[in-house]
Amino acid sequence: MRIVAGTYRSRVIQAVEGNSTRPTQAKIKEAIFSRIGPYFDGGVMLDLFAGSGQIGLEAVSRGAACAVFVEQEKKACACIEENIRFTKSGGETKLFRSDVVGAIRAMSGAYRFDVVFLDPPYGQGLEQEALRALAASTLLADEALLILETSLNADLSWAEETGYEVCRVKKYKTNEHVFMRKK
Repeated sequence: MRIVAGTYRSRVIQAVEGNSTRPTQAKIKEAIFSRIGPYFDGGVMLDLFAGSGQIGLEAVSRGAACAVFVEQEKKACACIEENIRFTKSGGETKLFRSDVVGAIRAMSGAYRFDVVFLDPPYGQGLEQEALRALAASTLLADEALLILETSLNADLSWAEETGYEVCRVKKYKTNEHVFMRKK
């Protein structure tokens, strides 16, 4: 797994051992970042269910002022810490070792995020909990973009009810990315 572009371009970073996370493939990551590039000129990124931290590190590499990672699994947190050390991005990153809803509550008033990337385990409803907590928080900038990675053809009928508008859905072979904004 490597950083695709920017300051840390081509650096190979660690992945979490085992099957507890699903690292985003390089070409899919490139597609995401080519769509949202303007948000990284000094923007602030929130990487929820961060796994190895590759999405937030890619954002910092491309010019984000800061990336905040939220992860509760011990092995994944150790992997994120190692990747932060390896890229020497400690000044631009912060790791919350917590469940997502708890971290959202703890961060309230301390951050305003321009981009939020959510990659929860599929089929457990964790994205709904996270998005509801974000909607009730003060963490989202006015034009914040939220990107949800989910299984193919996931039921998103709940998105409107939680205060989000689905702007775009990009389908891949095994999953899809849902681009949303708060109403």
